[in-house]
Amino acid sequence: MTNSESRRSGWSGVALLLIFGCTIAMFSFGARSSFGLLLAPMTEAREWSREIFGFAIALQNLIWGIAQPAAGAFAEKYGTARVLAFGGVLYAVGLVATAWADTPLWLDIGAGILIGLGIACTSFTIIIAAFGRAVTESQRSIAFGIGMASGSLGQFVFAPLSQVLIDNFGWQQTLYVLAAFMLLIPFLVFPLRGKSTPDPSSTAPDITMKTAISQAFGHRSYLLLTAGFFVCGFQIAFMAVHLPAYIVDIGLDASVGAWSIAVIGFFNVIGALAAGVIGAKYSKAWSLSLLYIARSVVVAWFILSAPSELNVLIFSVLLGFLWLSTVPLTSGLVVVMFGPRYMATLFGFVFLSHQVGSFIGVWLGGWMYDQYQTYDGVWWISVGLGIFAAIVHWPIREQAYETPQPASA
Repeated sequence: MTNSESRRSGWSGVALLLIFGCTIAMFSFGARSSFGLLLAPMTEAREWSREIFGFAIALQNLIWGIAQPAAGAFAEKYGTARVLAFGGVLYAVGLVATAWADTPLWLDIGAGILIGLGIACTSFTIIIAAFGRAVTESQRSIAFGIGMASGSLGQFVFAPLSQVLIDNFGWQQTLYVLAAFMLLIPFLVFPLRGKSTPDPSSTAPDITMKTAISQAFGHRSYLLLTAGFFVCGFQIAFMAVHLPAYIVDIGLDASVGAWSIAVIGFFNVIGALAAGVIGAKYSKAWSLSLLYIARSVVVAWFILSAPSELNVLIFSVLLGFLWLSTVPLTSGLVVVMFGPRYMATLFGFVFLSHQVGSFIGVWLGGWMYDQYQTYDGVWWISVGLGIFAAIVHWPIREQAYETPQPASA
């Protein structure tokens, strides 16, 4: 939806866009959050190591990240709805291919490449970019928080649903059900039709996408933001995939891992909404620094605490508040620096860094477990990276990019 279209449609059109966009985000993120629950039953059924499964999901994250800027560019040029519809179908095909995969290569193709491309086209990056064009500047941070909260609500719903399906019907049938949800996405895209156009109310000169990308990669604060988001990807992807297995490893029931992921998703609804409100009132960069420090503290406490269902619950609640609360703040900073015109593309490059971190976190978790039969090393790497991210975000300047003026003769 363009700026002019959103103004003509008024609040009813914006509300419809938010509702349908949030539903798509809930489906896309919810299905993805269930993969950690598939690790144990799928590897046991196929007699694969955790590294084989971990590499496929790591590849998924990497493909998602590589494809995200391109998906954003296509959405801005040809329309958000077309990209979302294509992504929903591709996502469903990838889920079915994963269910059929009987070799590591086919697992990499289905769970890695196809689903990675499908997620890139249906991700919150595409959806919140559409939100950013539809609402006013003062409302963007809150709208981004709502969009991110909807993805977390999907995690809260889909994690226990997937566990119930796995327990009663098996992991393959669970993948088929998830694929059916993805096929609903093409029927939900109509309110998100439209593409990026210049804002007629803006006094800034219109620029090409190539110029916008060049400006971004020459901007110190954008590069710091990109470096810091790597850490978020490493931490979140590692825990999303390996936390359920870790919980079983410390002697608790598999169902504890399922509701742990669900609890994280539920409390991230609150955390993402709170991050949107905080980002509208206070420094987004400093808020991110404090958030990453808090993550490190929570993770360190968890791995040092005694294994128990109560401690898993406490950890899940605390981590939920911090889970993806980084996204409204990070995406908000991109808009502050460069505006909403090319947000899907520019945030896509920031997100690529996130997904490189995701690839390393998921793969390293599987590799280190297979080598040492423990995840302890990766947990402590995650703590150290959180401190690094806090330091990197602190000097970010929260202001619009100013085009350098040529020196006077």
